[in-house]
Amino acid sequence: MIPVADPGRRHTTPYVNYTLIAINFAVFLYQLYLQGQTWVGPYSELDRFIAHWGNIPPCTFDAIGWDQGFIGTGRTCSMQPAPALTPLTAMFMHIGWLHILGNMLFLWIFGDNVEEAMGHILYAVFYLVVGSVAAVTHGLVNMDTLIPAVGASGAVAGVMGSYIVLYPRSTVIAFIPPIFIPLPIPAAIVIGVWFIVELFLGFSSLGPDSAGVGSGIAYFAHIGGFVAGALLVNVFAIHKDRARALNRPRRRAS
Repeated sequence: MIPVADPGRRHTTPYVNYTLIAINFAVFLYQLYLQGQTWVGPYSELDRFIAHWGNIPPCTFDAIGWDQGFIGTGRTCSMQPAPALTPLTAMFMHIGWLHILGNMLFLWIFGDNVEEAMGHILYAVFYLVVGSVAAVTHGLVNMDTLIPAVGASGAVAGVMGSYIVLYPRSTVIAFIPPIFIPLPIPAAIVIGVWFIVELFLGFSSLGPDSAGVGSGIAYFAHIGGFVAGALLVNVFAIHKDRARALNRPRRRAS
């Protein structure tokens, strides 16, 4: 299911959500520029940029003083100017058009109503917190990987987790492939099916017999972000009653 619209109402402009989307696209356009710039040998400036600011779990944990005997990282971690900050910087980086368009579509649809319930400042803090929790969750499951993890999907998953708690009866307009006809579908079904698939693929990627299932996708970042969003939403959503009233379905007079 591919959500394309959220008919929910709001009375404030989601400035933070717009800003987050704009920053993500600005960073991505900068990455496209770097892609054609040569650095050393076969590597591009983009490779260097991702190595600098992507989330490499052993480097991040070592930077915050949590040395759990991770594998030696050598020059890889020394290339990172601020590894403790990479869970934050990595959430604004993407590796392709499909990656960023998918993440920003979900953020566009679900983020504005969550911002309505939290207010601008708390929503900004919430987004960074759940994105960081997502990065740490990914790191705990992948303590020995030197592959940088990038993308807003963990933070967006946190927004989705909070949305389903705030608006359990709302509907979204979505396509169901291969029938590309827009249909109103309960948000609980759209988000619930997505989360079940992430759980299945995430746990299928574990263990020596996983045969590379989920290779290249940080499923546990999605899972960690979603759970964090669902658990923390009531701490941040100080305007939730007002937002729920705005999104309550209208009844026709009989």
